[in-house]
Amino acid sequence: MIRRPRFFPSRQVFRTLTVAVSAAALPTLAAAQTNPAPPRPDERDAPTTLGAERMTGRPDREIILERNAEVTRGSTSLNADKATYDIIEDEVEATGTVRIKRFGDRYTGEELKLKLDTGQGYIINPTYKLENNNAQGRADRIDFLAQDQAVIEQGTYSTCEGPDPDWYLKSSKLNLDSGRDIGTASTAIVYFKGVPILGSPYMSFPLSDARKSGMLPPTVGTTNKGGLEVMVPYYFNIAPNRDLTVYPRLISRRGLQLGAKARYLGETYSGETNIEGMVNDRVTGTNRYAISSTHLQSLTPSLTFSSNINAASDDNYPNDFSNTITTASQRLLSRDVGLNYGGSFWNAALRATNYQVLQDPAAPIVRPYGRLPQLTYLAGRQDVNGFDWSAGADMTRFWHPDLVRGDRLVVNPRLSYPILNPGYFVTPSVSVHATTYSLQNETPGARSSFSRVLPTLSVDSGLIFERETGFLGRPATQTLEPRLFYVYTPFKDQSAFPNFDSALADFNFAQLFSENRFAGNDRISDANQLTAALVSRFIEESGEERMRLALAQRYYFNDQRVVANTLGASSVDARSDILLAAAGQVSSTLSVEASIQYSQTVRSTSRTNYGVRWQPAPKKVLNLQYRRDQPAALELVDVSGQWPIAERWYGVGRINYSIRDKKVSEGVLGVEYKADCWVFRAVAQRRPTGTGVATSAFFFQLELNGLSRIGSNPLEVLRTNVPGYQVINQP
Repeated sequence: MIRRPRFFPSRQVFRTLTVAVSAAALPTLAAAQTNPAPPRPDERDAPTTLGAERMTGRPDREIILERNAEVTRGSTSLNADKATYDIIEDEVEATGTVRIKRFGDRYTGEELKLKLDTGQGYIINPTYKLENNNAQGRADRIDFLAQDQAVIEQGTYSTCEGPDPDWYLKSSKLNLDSGRDIGTASTAIVYFKGVPILGSPYMSFPLSDARKSGMLPPTVGTTNKGGLEVMVPYYFNIAPNRDLTVYPRLISRRGLQLGAKARYLGETYSGETNIEGMVNDRVTGTNRYAISSTHLQSLTPSLTFSSNINAASDDNYPNDFSNTITTASQRLLSRDVGLNYGGSFWNAALRATNYQVLQDPAAPIVRPYGRLPQLTYLAGRQDVNGFDWSAGADMTRFWHPDLVRGDRLVVNPRLSYPILNPGYFVTPSVSVHATTYSLQNETPGARSSFSRVLPTLSVDSGLIFERETGFLGRPATQTLEPRLFYVYTPFKDQSAFPNFDSALADFNFAQLFSENRFAGNDRISDANQLTAALVSRFIEESGEERMRLALAQRYYFNDQRVVANTLGASSVDARSDILLAAAGQVSSTLSVEASIQYSQTVRSTSRTNYGVRWQPAPKKVLNLQYRRDQPAALELVDVSGQWPIAERWYGVGRINYSIRDKKVSEGVLGVEYKADCWVFRAVAQRRPTGTGVATSAFFFQLELNGLSRIGSNPLEVLRTNVPGYQVINQP
């Protein structure tokens, strides 16, 4: 019914009028598929409700509403001093103080004309506020092209609250398409604190987090290797599952670098390719490039293809272009192509792997052998009449430009009989490691074939005790879990065997319970040894493990005679170093970890690691880690954190300090300022890119919420270097 009727020109009583309304027709790739913009509701059959203090006109043609006029149709509601509703055209004209709400968006103005069935119309001298991204502004005129499309003439746009926003976009014409979540601006200027900071004849921006094509904000930074760097990327949203980013980067000391990044995602495949290059580097006088490409595809439900291809033009590429595809840690660039087939209880893989080595002159890198190709097979089943069995095979052709080449065949069957009970377990196991070599040895008189067959017998056993106790005032269950692991493998002289891929494995808790001291298949350690360990855990009623304590040591009953190469020395120690470890979530805000490797022979610790993290609230985290490695001559202190230092100001950083060298090995230091609708970040980074070589970089970024990020992006640097870091303008 009509609301608040106070005066009628005739004795006729108006009833509710009903007319039809017509409906308008760099996130991850998956986000565009799983988070589409919600459709506008269909209000074609929704009733139209009118109200005013004074109503005149003809109920079958036109109704004039005066003083507090109201018109409502579904999600659209209008208030004005005066309004006229044309029933035949389904159109409203309003004057005075006009207020309208459409699908949560609000507009005010002096004059309005709107067709309710199509959503077309205009409003004069309006202000507006959009619900989806909290954007607002003012204009000379807004034309409504449809229910989800509007054109703003001579208007502003900002996500800041209040009549005087910290930043705003001013444009001669703004096109807002909420159906596609895209806004475009012609002759646009971005103002920050009243100062123009960015101008463009054409600019596009998102009205939500959805992906869209367009020019991305320029990034500006500086490094000690290249000087000032300016990059202006362009993003192509080709399809919901495909995109391409093209980024020209001007490096002041070197020249123009061009790069592109393509991503694609399908039901059975996915991949990413990065390529960048520079013609005639002004510093080196050469052409420079880098390529990185990965692809994964399911050819059938059981057959999978994968590839990982990387390349660079020269050894110094990681040093000179530290913020691009290659990094200091990528001096071994792999080229890998493989097929994998999975059966019901077996798996087979065929792959070819080779490497490009980007040499560090101060610390030369030994090139690994290429596998051209490698065929592996693994099968196994559990609980076959109480037995577990597995069988593995590996046939590889090893290639190297300078060293001995050859073929190797490895067969490794295993049989075990686990005895499992609530309070204990015993698992005896027997395996055979059979290997044969066929070498292409060019040394006169050298052997070209080798073979060995080595059996291994092992028994893994343990007990589990529990008791009810407390942990820091909370009820908990404490376990006591002693464990013994015995291994026997006879000695086989392997000093003349080639070594394609074996090295002494790192000494840790996992390696203590392995049968072979070496990684790879070229060396099988002789073993007559027993590992003893004791583990205790504190588990709360919820099942969460609060603390774990562990102690382990290995005892050798024979001398260890097998070495990784002929230059190594065998070991006559009767026991290994002692390993102690502790780790746990002490409280909801505090976690700790510690590990110690103690040598009883020299009565000192050879490796020590301590770490603590305190995270009392969001955007507050402190990390402290101490690491000492006596064999590697390392002693480091690593401090990182994110913390509010003043109102709206946050400090963030990481310092990795070498105590022995008395210098900072790696560091990141920055500040962030969070306003209501924008964030400013300034970050400096220093990281090693080679032995005795380091790169320094500076990042400055102004993030205008809901519009763009201007400057170089330090977020990935902060996430990588500061565990627990959180973006300050996200919930």
